[in-house]
Formats: sequence, C-alpha cells, structure tokens
Amino acid sequence: MNKDVITFSQVQELAAAQEQTLRQQFSGQQLLDKIKETRLAALSDLIDRQLVLEEFKKKDFHIPDFAVEEQVGEIIKDEFAGDRQAFIRTLNAQGYTLDRFRNMQRDKIVVQVMRQNNVKGDFSPAPQDVDAFYEANKQQFQTPEQVKLRMIVLNADPLNASSADTTRQMAEDIRARAKSGSDFATLAKTYSMDATAENGGDWGWVDQKTLNQELTGAAFALSPGQVSQVVQVGDSYYLMYCDDKKTSAVKPLAEVQDAIRKRLEQVERQKATQRWIDGLREKAYIKVF
Repeated sequence: MNKDVITFSQVQELAAAQEQTLRQQFSGQQLLDKIKETRLAALSDLIDRQLVLEEFKKKDFHIPDFAVEEQVGEIIKDEFAGDRQAFIRTLNAQGYTLDRFRNMQRDKIVVQVMRQNNVKGDFSPAPQDVDAFYEANKQQFQTPEQVKLRMIVLNADPLNASSADTTRQMAEDIRARAKSGSDFATLAKTYSMDATAENGGDWGWVDQKTLNQELTGAAFALSPGQVSQVVQVGDSYYLMYCDDKKTSAVKPLAEVQDAIRKRLEQVERQKATQRWIDGLREKAYIKVF
C-alpha cells in the first residue's frame, strides 16, 4: 500500500481477541469462514488506519510527546489503578515494549484528531426522522411482561425414598399458611433453601426468559397477592408469590427519543467518516498479496 506494508502478523494481532471468541462459538468450516471474514475486516481496518496516518504525515502535522504521555498515564490510572509497575509487567507479558506501546497510542491519537478535523458538520437528525425510526422499530422499545416474584424452594433428599413426600407435604403446609395470611417473605426466610431466602425469597422483576418452562407458566398465571400451587421440578418444590405485575408495553417516544437521536447521529457520522476514508483510498495505491 503506497510504500507501507501491512504484515500478516499485524492482521493476526488485531483479529486475535475476536478469533478467540469465534472458536468458542463455531467449529469446522463455519469457524474457518468466520475467521477469514474477521481477518479481512481487520486488514481493511489496518489499511484505513495507515491511510489516515499517511495523510497526517503529508499535512506535516505533529502530536506533542506530552499528549502521548498523558494518554498513557490515563490508561495506567484507569486500567491499573495507577500502578505503573503492573502496567509494565502486563506489557512485557503481551510482548510489547513501552516505546512500541507509546507509538501505538500516538497512532490512535492521530487517527482521532484526523477524524475530528476531516469529519465535520451537523449530524443531528430531523424530528421527522426520529419519529419515522420510532414508528418503524417499535418492537425495539417494547418492554416484556414481567412479574415481581418471591419464591420458596424446598429440596428433597434424592437418596431418601420418603423425602419427596415429606418435602411436598411441608410445601403444602407452608402454602396453606401463606394463603391464610402469613407473610410470605417471613416464611421464605424461615423455610426456603434458595439463595434468596435471606431477602425473603425476593427474585425481583422476572420476565418469561428468566425461569424454566414449568415455573414461568405458574408465575405468570398469578395475579398480584396470589400464591402459586406447589410446583415440582426434579427433587425441588417451589412456591411463588406475586408482589406485582407489569403488562407488555411500548415505551413512549418521549422516553426513547434521545437514544434514537444519538443512534441516528452516530450512523450519519459513520457514513461521513466512510466517505472520507473512501476518498483516501481512491488516491492511494493498494495491493493485497
């Protein structure tokens, strides 16, 4: 590319983290295809970055050393709690020298400055664009049906043949007490074997993806103030109490319009950035081996 060369090791280095994630999700030919796609995207990013760095050099701009040191200092402060030695040890473990890391940060600053200087304008969307996006994507702003749930869990001993009957009877007795007015949270603190027992069996707000199918069916059949039947799942017996309930609803435009504006503004800014990068590519000689 012009007189600069991007090596395969640079591509591998940039794509390494994403490739590791891909190896946990895919296998076989699908994995190979995903890795190839990731490396091509990494190569494209490296080419774009190099084009920006070359343009910076052509303009005879300069990034002062103190700006780079400030950037490195912020990284040490934010990611290593100010421990410079821990930062140096991490660099060494990753195969970086401090000088190379400084140069990497300098390049990042250059790219950021060049984008700020070359991608300008008002990218704020018009009100009608915000309205149109909201109307076309209402499903994105829909809140699911939810139940504010408390739960009592009793676990039978799988090695004791009579434990299942005894545990179910205990669950039925607790249910009867809850139905007759005993405080469900107090009962949960006393009897539940679930990790939420100390908090009165409080599971907070759950949606239909939180629990398994049996418990979800029983939980969402409840109205506020109701106690469920005893639900058996394996060797465990569950009692649920509905504190409150929310129906599925679409958030009003007033609640989400700021987020929509930011999203649309980001899209337009990315388009402008890509147009600028495309212009740099058109002026460059790029050859991929």
